[in-house]
Amino acid sequence: MMRLFNRKSELERLAETVNHSLEALSGGSKMGKIKKTGLIAGGLAGLTAGSAAISSLRRRKEGARDYS
Repeated sequence: MMRLFNRKSELERLAETVNHSLEALSGGSKMGKIKKTGLIAGGLAGLTAGSAAISSLRRRKEGARDYS
């Protein structure tokens, strides 16, 4: 019965998995923290690029023109 109230969303499970993976990489060392920071920064850059690509494709599909 407790399980009904303790369900995690797919996003929460993904975040937990990523966090566990990053903890395993870091190992408590300074170099590990640098790697962890780099992975997070790279992930954010990838998400930003993906978002820009999707927006660009959507604009092309809608036939919008960019006059800037």
